[in-house]
Amino acid sequence: MNRMGRLLLAVLLTASAGTVAATEGLNGPAAYKEDGRYFTDEGTPVYHIGDDGTVDWATYSGFRRYHSECHVCHGPDGMGSTYAPPLKDAVEQMDYYDFIYIVSNGRENVDTSHKNVMPSFGQNKNVMCYIDDIYVYLKARGDGVLPRGRPPKKEAKADEIRANEDTCLGQS
Repeated sequence: MNRMGRLLLAVLLTASAGTVAATEGLNGPAAYKEDGRYFTDEGTPVYHIGDDGTVDWATYSGFRRYHSECHVCHGPDGMGSTYAPPLKDAVEQMDYYDFIYIVSNGRENVDTSHKNVMPSFGQNKNVMCYIDDIYVYLKARGDGVLPRGRPPKKEAKADEIRANEDTCLGQS
């Protein structure tokens, strides 16, 4: 499957058909909930943090996946490092689709004094199957609504999320 095919697969997994919950009781940027995930009015994945600090499953999963795959270069909790920029700030300056594109395809910024290279993760299922989770985690960090460290409380993992994960990882 080529890079564009993988990107489309990631977007399709995010937008899979399912039950849409009413917006009643949602706070923050989420407009609706579908298949255990939260979305903005535009249909972009977004975090949800309850009044008691409970994070949605995707945000919790994003924390785990970020610290498994991304923090080596980009530092703990999206804070950046001397090696790579803070991703919690980067998601504030780009939209969801730019984020997906850069993670999938990589990026190279070269000038006379710097050579910054973000490798392509389009072939890495540990990143691409969880790209929305990583995005919503970083978005919550960038918006300043999620403190550093492991979220102490999380929603249960929805069956639809589990099924999409199994399909993406080739386990079903």
